[in-house]
Amino acid sequence: MPYFDAASAAPLHPVARQALLASLDEGWADPARLYREGRRARLLLDAAREAAAEAVGCRADELVFTPSGTRAVHAGVSGALAGRRRVGNRLVVSAVEHSSVLHAGEVHAAAGGTVAEVPVDRSGAVDAGAFAAALGEGTALACLQSANHEVGTEQPVAEVAEACRGVGVPLLVDAAQSLGWGPVEGGWSLLAASAHKWGGPAGVGLLAVRKGVRFAPQGPSDERESGRAPGFENLPAIVAAAASLRAVRAEAAAEGARLRALVDRIRARVPELVPDVEVVGDPVRRLPHLVTFSCLYVDGETLLHELDREGFSVSSGSSCTSSTLTPSHVLRAMGVLSEGNVRVSLPAGTAEEDVDRFLDVLPGVVAGVRERLGVPAAPAAAPAARPGSLVVDALGRRCPIPVIELAKVIGDVPVGGTVTVLADDEAARLDIPAWCAMRGQEYVGEEDAPEGGRAYVVRRTS
Repeated sequence: MPYFDAASAAPLHPVARQALLASLDEGWADPARLYREGRRARLLLDAAREAAAEAVGCRADELVFTPSGTRAVHAGVSGALAGRRRVGNRLVVSAVEHSSVLHAGEVHAAAGGTVAEVPVDRSGAVDAGAFAAALGEGTALACLQSANHEVGTEQPVAEVAEACRGVGVPLLVDAAQSLGWGPVEGGWSLLAASAHKWGGPAGVGLLAVRKGVRFAPQGPSDERESGRAPGFENLPAIVAAAASLRAVRAEAAAEGARLRALVDRIRARVPELVPDVEVVGDPVRRLPHLVTFSCLYVDGETLLHELDREGFSVSSGSSCTSSTLTPSHVLRAMGVLSEGNVRVSLPAGTAEEDVDRFLDVLPGVVAGVRERLGVPAAPAAAPAARPGSLVVDALGRRCPIPVIELAKVIGDVPVGGTVTVLADDEAARLDIPAWCAMRGQEYVGEEDAPEGGRAYVVRRTS
């Protein structure tokens, strides 16, 4: 069964498995003790730290291991903010950061700090100039991911790091998705990552803090990991994480080129095979193994279930697969179509035949979902005697129903006429304008609806 969700968790690398099993026998003792077993454990921990630091591009004494990537982010954000509290309490982040960064920002704001979000373009990338402009007086810390976890877009980290250095603001980089493919370029100050993203075991993160960065670890102090990650180290998992990071780095150039070619095939073929699809994310500045696309008139939850039945494990940022009924914050920030969203992230070793079979299966799966939802054909020309405006009540109905109902009636108004869609599904704010762009219709705008929710106005232009 092809597993296409490596961005969530990559399969355990064979080197990680070997190192894990070996260190279970050799690395069970307390590395802080001076007896023989403790010294052996300390040697393993020091070797793992050296290997990880080399891959990150920092000194070994600048890197600590944490219980997860999320914990590394939280410790990095809180420690850097506390260390620079005399400078100010302003935190600057991009609008598409991982939820761990945004949650840390929420805690900071609740404690009286301020958080500024830098917007992104439709590809998901921040503008380095706009990010630099957000680094106002009192900025204690800036955060920017190296590459986006949902659409794969790479961020201009080197340019942003230079801007941060120019005004004396440390930059924390979330490198969870990219570290297995190569080091993060530029003069970053702090870096966080997670082992299960590159094929290491779950439960190991790393946090690098450059020398000279003011940093005050929060919470109860601990003697281990420089006081930045309390608790007994999971040494076997740490050894496996470091060994697998070195291994995937050695394979990254060749495997990255191979997977990029497969992803290029998906990016090119999906719009040809499936009507009304938007491929999102930067087509060039992106991770080699990840592609995301959204399908009009498709219930994302049903689509993922049907692909699973066909043997493909994929992910989604669609509100149709979310218990919150809202699209992912990444898709919202980009302003792209969210319904029927599919993220394909290929693990190392993915066979070309599996990608070809996915492309064979996808059109029929999407067509089947659309048929069950009653998706209409393209609208025919309407007689001039038809009403010049219509109202569609889609209140209380989840995506993609509001857009489907819009598509059903757009042909019932003449060219120049309008359709107003009443909807309280957050996805409509993204998906109705996206439908207009894909169908060549004019999106007039939105306003509060008297019945509750929002009123989205579309003018027929063709």
